[in-house]
Amino acid sequence: MMRSMFSGVSGLRAHQTRMDVIGNNVANVNTVGFKSGRVTFQEVFNQTLRGAGAPDAALGRGGTNPMQIGLGTGVGAIDTMMTRGSSQRTDNPTDLSIEGEGFFIVKGSNADTFKFTRAGNFGLDKLGNLVSGSGMNVYGWMKYDRLPDGTIKYDTESEIGPINLYNDEFNGNKRVIAPKATTNAVLSGNLNSSIKPDDAIDDPQKPSDGQFSVPFTAYDSLGNSHEFSVCYWNTSDGGTNSWNYRIFEKGIDEDTGEVTYNPVDTNPDGTLVFTNEGKLDVDNSVIESFGIEPEGVAPLSINLDFSNVTMFSADCSVKPTNIDGYTTGNLVTFNIGSDGILTGIYSNGQQQPLGMVALASFSNPAGLQKIGDNLFIPTTNSGDFTKGLQAGSEGVGSLSPGTLEMSNVDLSREFTDMIITQRGFQANSRIITTSDEMLQELVNLKR
Repeated sequence: MMRSMFSGVSGLRAHQTRMDVIGNNVANVNTVGFKSGRVTFQEVFNQTLRGAGAPDAALGRGGTNPMQIGLGTGVGAIDTMMTRGSSQRTDNPTDLSIEGEGFFIVKGSNADTFKFTRAGNFGLDKLGNLVSGSGMNVYGWMKYDRLPDGTIKYDTESEIGPINLYNDEFNGNKRVIAPKATTNAVLSGNLNSSIKPDDAIDDPQKPSDGQFSVPFTAYDSLGNSHEFSVCYWNTSDGGTNSWNYRIFEKGIDEDTGEVTYNPVDTNPDGTLVFTNEGKLDVDNSVIESFGIEPEGVAPLSINLDFSNVTMFSADCSVKPTNIDGYTTGNLVTFNIGSDGILTGIYSNGQQQPLGMVALASFSNPAGLQKIGDNLFIPTTNSGDFTKGLQAGSEGVGSLSPGTLEMSNVDLSREFTDMIITQRGFQANSRIITTSDEMLQELVNLKR
């Protein structure tokens, strides 16, 4: 009779534990990156009253099953459900969620150990560090190489470090992008074949003297801008279709303050020779190299490419279509790609990599231990953290910027489990009260 009471007590304790877990799940229904728990029960030791008996064919006796009385229930496991929660769009550039397996890697300080989270509600501190909601540094890579085709490749085999958008040991100050001197300029368009040669302008002294002028801007090694103009005039002589050009640099007269145009290269003028079909004659040079030597900076040398210039009966339309080089730029904003690369966007229209978010993977994610603040640490059953992984590779998911992974708590399931748990607790309490009444009857036998 006492056994039934103790079984009821074990049932009460087990169902109370299950209700505690359900309560925690419901409390965290809106916690970013939260992973719900699940309680499973198992029976405890059974008391054997009589063992099993084997049948005896010779005596014609049948076998008997063992007689056992269970001693109640206990908590078998409290599992962490690592299923992915739904995504919530926030459009915050520092918010990230992982589309698949993996964890973000964070650390509180240099003396701290790595911790892991699915909550990607990150932000920036005043020093430019990418940090979690509790101020822990988000880890990744800073060092990268630019391949010949222009693509960016990070050294993902190197050691990870805290991501800083403003400065790091490999790239220096990233709040400012250094200027790049102009080396190539492509001019494309048409020179009107209907314009006739004019002896009066066969030797222009400034762009306005020519029949058509094309301005463009170039930059020196310090980011200073230099304004140039290419002046064209028709020099066809009936047997040859040709246009001459002269390059001028725009300046300001220090004494008068007036705009001046100084020829960059006047002896001889450049010449573009066209075929009878209005295309450039390939036997003639279509690239003009010129240079200037500004004070205090490296000499500026530019290649002008005229290969896309035509001579048809249409309006003059030559203009610069592709000029490299740019002035100094300040960091304006940034974005994060699905591969985890943070790209800075600067005031001069250029872009530059700022860092790359690393992810971690474990053999058994459910074996990780929760330590609060949406953080996990490895255990002997989760597998060890060995190195950072690039998003979208080696089994980890890609990143979804501007979104957050919400809690994976299913309220409908939790409320259903709550009802079942409450009924189980109620039923076990009835076992105790009934056993108590039976004991009372037993005591009353003495009267």
